[in-house]
Amino acid sequence: MIVVMQDAAGEKHIQHVIERMVELGFNVHRTTGETQTILAGVGSPDHFEIAEFKMLSGVHDAYRISSPYKLAGRNFRPEGTRIRFQNGVVIGGEQVILMAGPCSVESREQILTSAKQVKAAGAQFLRGGAFKPRSSPYSFQGMGLDGLKLLQEVGQQTGLLVITEVMEISQIELMLPYIDCFQVGARNMQNFNLLRELGHVRKPVLLKRGIAATIEEVLLSAEYILSGGNYELMLCERGVRTFETYTRNTMDISAIPVLKKLTHLPVFGDPSHGVGIREFVPAMAMASVAAGADGLLMEMHPNPDKAMSDGAQSLYPAQLTELVNKLRGIAAVVGRSIV
Repeated sequence: MIVVMQDAAGEKHIQHVIERMVELGFNVHRTTGETQTILAGVGSPDHFEIAEFKMLSGVHDAYRISSPYKLAGRNFRPEGTRIRFQNGVVIGGEQVILMAGPCSVESREQILTSAKQVKAAGAQFLRGGAFKPRSSPYSFQGMGLDGLKLLQEVGQQTGLLVITEVMEISQIELMLPYIDCFQVGARNMQNFNLLRELGHVRKPVLLKRGIAATIEEVLLSAEYILSGGNYELMLCERGVRTFETYTRNTMDISAIPVLKKLTHLPVFGDPSHGVGIREFVPAMAMASVAAGADGLLMEMHPNPDKAMSDGAQSLYPAQLTELVNKLRGIAAVVGRSIV
């Protein structure tokens, strides 16, 4: 159930409505927009009447939520979610945010060079894996804690925010002091225990679409994080597996405007994993911005031909710079901007 309070509703009226919802058996999630407070009741009470809530003092409207995702739906925050970081970066606003860097942290020199290059190109975030989920157990698995320390070091040195992938619950506490944003990869989109734990963390999370997940399944996975009280959540389209074999994945550009309609959460595009071939990454990046993406997550390596993972889909530094220049023009056409 959603209860929309009147613009002028006082805290006394809001608390009275919350108390009644809790009395009926709802778990109440509160969000305050620019003018209104919205209360989302999650749960399955035996019986309640919408008409009762419409009559309460300070209530503007009340209605049932018909979709299976209660907190991820746009009704919970009609104006959209904006995620603010301490350095002033805002995700979900007018600016398209860029996250770029290598697939994996390989050395201090490699990640520092990468950070300087993505910063010069116009990115706000440095991406890089410290723990890497690989299809083969014999592939490079990442530098672990040493990789996290390097990410923090070069992030502070260059002024970039840091995002890296969390693979299991035990890594959350370890990562907290070193990063600005957790990334949940496609393989873990339905790792519900991990998602529940991230719901209790007060640090932003970027949730990637699973390799064969429907849009509804993505939103239900998001619900696990939101239901824990962590509303600083972003979604990411990174391509799905189809019958096509020419590209690594098939990037579902249509998912971006669909998600923008269904949810209040910021939506990113990951063109690197979306197609898996460097040559086609720029086209998918431009298409993502044109489709309404709030940001891009892209792989760039100082020397992709010698990368320890995902070199074939990583942009060269000059390619990233050229791409960002093109993206600025596309962003302007759709009423957005790229710094």
